[in-house]
Amino acid sequence: MELERDECVQLLARTTFGRLAVSPPDWHLPPVIRPVTYVFDLSSQSIVFRSARGSKFTALLLSGQGTFEIDGIEPEAETGWSVIVRGPVEEITNTAEIDRVRRLGLHPWAPGEKPHWIRIRATVVTGRRIAS
Repeated sequence: MELERDECVQLLARTTFGRLAVSPPDWHLPPVIRPVTYVFDLSSQSIVFRSARGSKFTALLLSGQGTFEIDGIEPEAETGWSVIVRGPVEEITNTAEIDRVRRLGLHPWAPGEKPHWIRIRATVVTGRRIAS
């Protein structure tokens, strides 16, 4: 069953862990898929997360587009759901904007310095609910 955008956004706002997928054009490697902790910024309708330099960060900058997926299951009821977001990627560099998104409560689980604030605009949002 397809989910409406409003329900997808509610699920995005309630969840803090998902998977980022990015595959830059002309990159003759498999897509980079990484787990990330995130917040959903309602005001900009975007996924916001932090990153260190590395394959994920490089792939995002080269691509300019990203795909993000979250899901949930209820094993007892044999149900689940999935939400996929696609959209343009940008590094947040404006100090006032970083201060604003910092107040959203993003807390990366992975250790290490994560100096780069990244945003994926939710231009395409799709979702499905699976029920037995």
